[in-house]
This record gives sequence, structure tokens and C-alpha cells, in this order.
Amino acid sequence: MEKQLKIDSARLWQSLMDMARIGATDKGGVRRLALTEDDARGRDLFAQWCRDAGMTVSVDEIGNLFARRAGTQTDAAPVLIGSHLDTQPEGGRFDGVYGVLAALELVRALNDANIATEKPIEIVSWTNEEGARFTPAMLGSAVFTGVTSLDDALAKQDAQGITLADALTQSGYRGTRAVQGHKIDSYFEAHIEQGPVLEANGTTIGVVTGGQAIRWLDVTVTGVAAHAGTTPMPYRKDACFAAARMAMELEQLVARYAPRGLVTIGQIGIANASRNTIAGKVTFTVDLRHHDDSEVDAMEHDLRAAFANVAMTRGVAVSVDTYWRSPATPFDAACVELVAQAVDTLGYSNERIVSGAGHDAIHLARYCPTAMVFIPCVDGLSHNEAEDALPEDVTRGANVLLPAVLARAGVAATANAH
Repeated sequence: MEKQLKIDSARLWQSLMDMARIGATDKGGVRRLALTEDDARGRDLFAQWCRDAGMTVSVDEIGNLFARRAGTQTDAAPVLIGSHLDTQPEGGRFDGVYGVLAALELVRALNDANIATEKPIEIVSWTNEEGARFTPAMLGSAVFTGVTSLDDALAKQDAQGITLADALTQSGYRGTRAVQGHKIDSYFEAHIEQGPVLEANGTTIGVVTGGQAIRWLDVTVTGVAAHAGTTPMPYRKDACFAAARMAMELEQLVARYAPRGLVTIGQIGIANASRNTIAGKVTFTVDLRHHDDSEVDAMEHDLRAAFANVAMTRGVAVSVDTYWRSPATPFDAACVELVAQAVDTLGYSNERIVSGAGHDAIHLARYCPTAMVFIPCVDGLSHNEAEDALPEDVTRGANVLLPAVLARAGVAATANAH
């Protein structure tokens, strides 16, 4: 039975395209920052689709949106499936939303086939996964799993000083369901890879075995602001040139950790910037990633040593603060095997892969058995308006998700379930 059960590919694609119209950008992308008006519109549409599919919708205190399909074992912990609906400022049509709507299509397919499950199935759309409006990323799942306290998350502010608590209220998504203390049987998440590996290897499905370690650092370089026209070069303590040298050192440093070591400077700021003033203070962020926690530790150690040497040479001061860390996280072997079995049954090409990006599944993996399904994205491009995925890959990923989830939830009946 499971071998023959398939999702409706046209319906899933249409749902993706309908959702992509909310917050659509001129270049074909999507802008639905967390808890903005467009994000609320996307949530509203998704919630209505879930109700149309016979599901019960609820919202918790951090705004996580849940849709529940009842199981015959009323007291059983649910199998949770989902991802997120919020996007980057210039995001794409598939990052996050694919996992949410693939989960919805899974439920629709079960309804079409009159299949009841023993355990309940719940779809979740997590709040502020992207971290584009409120930092850090993955706040909704962090609070749900107890990684972050509710009060701390609600106090986070965006660039305009609006707290997450106020944004929840303004969007109408400050729910009353308790955010913590829920028993979950397991969690599954489908996602575009957001990188080039699957496409480059000609592989249809990525069976994700876990997530790599991520560490975010905040760097402050303090020199001396001075007049650009009257201060000779040898007398300058230029924070900007020092920061630039640090960036070059960082690029050389990461080469020692190839091919898995990754370093990114994502944000740079000059305090009190003026065209004719030597930069007195520069701040920038560093994102370190590796499959191995000890290697991230070593990268940070080398970074601090290199930055201190640059600062001493150039007569500036430097401070490096750890903003956020996420250790390397293996996924549950049994759940990963269910994904692998589904792929084998369907006959899709596949490979084991470690997620390079952070996902809500990383938090969930420390809370309950977890697995992910990756599909290729065109040119490996994500966090970009040109982000794209092929309809056949979208379908295949959902077809893998379906039997994996069904195996975990258990089949109670095949007729007259709804």
C-alpha cells in the first residue's frame, strides 16, 4: 500500500505557487519577514488550507502554528512535520515553505486515500526560523525545545526596536497554547538543500544524517577616529584597514580546514561613519561552520590569535564575543533509516549528506527522534530571489516524506477514515 501511495504533484506545486504570491518580489522571489503583515497573510492562508483538510489549528505563545490530524490512539504523542513560512529579505519560493506545504500535501494524500493513522500527525510552521528580522535564527523551535526561554525570546528586538512580543500581537499570532512541555514522537522536515552538492552529483534525494556545528562571533575593532586629510598614514590607527586585514587572515585560515571548514563575514559596520573621517570603530560578524565541534573550536582559537596579532601590529584593539553556538547534531538513526528505506522503495538516487545550513530540525533533534529529506535546488542557490527547484524534485521529496512519516505514525485503517 505504502509503495503505491503518492502525493498529488500538481496540487503541491500549485500550493507553492499560491503561497509565493504573498510577499512576491519583482525579481521572482519572496519577502515575508517573520511576523510582518505578509507573514501573517501567509500563515492565514496555510491555516485555512489545514482547516479545509480537516485539521485542528492552534498557535502557541511564541507564535508557532500547529495543525493536527487526529490519530486513533488519542493519547499518543504526535508525529510532527514542518518547517517555516518566513523568508529572507530577498528570499526564494522554496526555502522553508516547501517543508510546510509538503507536509500539508502528505495529509491531503492520506485524506484522499482514506487512511487513518494510529498516532496523530501535526504540521508545524515555526516562528522566525530565518533570523532575518529577529536574531538569533530558529527562535520558535528554540523556545519549543527549551533551548531559549520564552521571556528572552519575546524580548528580542528588530532593527526598528519592535519586540518580538509586540510583533506577535500586531500580527495576530500571539497564541495561548503552552510552548513547552509537549511530548513528540518524532519530527520530519523536508527542505531544499540550499547548496550545490545534490545537483552536482546528479542525486535526487539527500538523506540527511545531521547538522554541522555553527558558531556566530561578534568582532569589534577599535582604533582612533581622525581627519582623513591631515593625518599621515604612518600615524593612523585605522580600524577599517585593520578589519580588512583580519578578513584576509580569516580567508587564509579557513584553507587549513578545507574542505569542510566554512567562514563567512556577513555584516560590517563603521560607527559614526563619515566620508572624510578615518574609521575609529568597526564591527563585523563571523560565521564559522564545520561538521566537527572540535574543528570549530580550533578555527575559533586560530581566529582569535590571528586577530590579536593584526591588532597589535596596527595599534588597534580587538574584542571577539561569542553570540550564538549550535553544536554538530546527529539525527536519529531509526528515523534516518525510514527516509532511506522510502528512497530505496521508490528507486530514487540518493546520498547521505550533512546539512550545512541551520534548520529547526537541529533543535528538534535534541528533543525527539528527528530526520530530514533534502531535494536539489537549481544551481545550489538559496537566500536569493532566483532560488528555484524543479517540480519533479519537489514531488519526489514529498513522496519520500510520505512513507517515512506513515511508517512512524502507523496505519490504523485504509477505509472510511474521513
